[in-house]
Amino acid sequence: MYDLRDICLQEHHEDVLIDWTDDFDSMLNELEARAAAGDQTATVTLELIWAELEFLQELPNEPEDDTRTLRRVRQSKNHPLWRLSHPYRQGFAVRTVVWFPAIGTVVLALFANNKARMGDVFYDSVGSRADQIIDQWIRERKADQ
Repeated sequence: MYDLRDICLQEHHEDVLIDWTDDFDSMLNELEARAAAGDQTATVTLELIWAELEFLQELPNEPEDDTRTLRRVRQSKNHPLWRLSHPYRQGFAVRTVVWFPAIGTVVLALFANNKARMGDVFYDSVGSRADQIIDQWIRERKADQ
């Protein structure tokens, strides 16, 4: 099993830093613990998130246009958000929502590990939830300075 923190924060593309909030870290810890305990759904979810992060590491900066993998989150009111998706995998629809605060930085706001069952509820709430998480990330970074 890989450690996403080490991969994203130490072995990142030379120009891209992937960061996240403490709350996202808690969600990720829970998912990793379930995967380590043998939960196959959690294991596949981590693999899909990892594939989405690999895609992010190859981006030189915030995209200008939607792609099959990366699309704007139009429901966001405060921050220009993007959501990542993966190729079809039966029973899984992991969506990771990200924000590009500056060139060379990507902030992971949230992920839905079962968007397939959530349907429109995910899209109805993703913008406001992600905006709050990004605001939290900004507060955390200011407190660290």
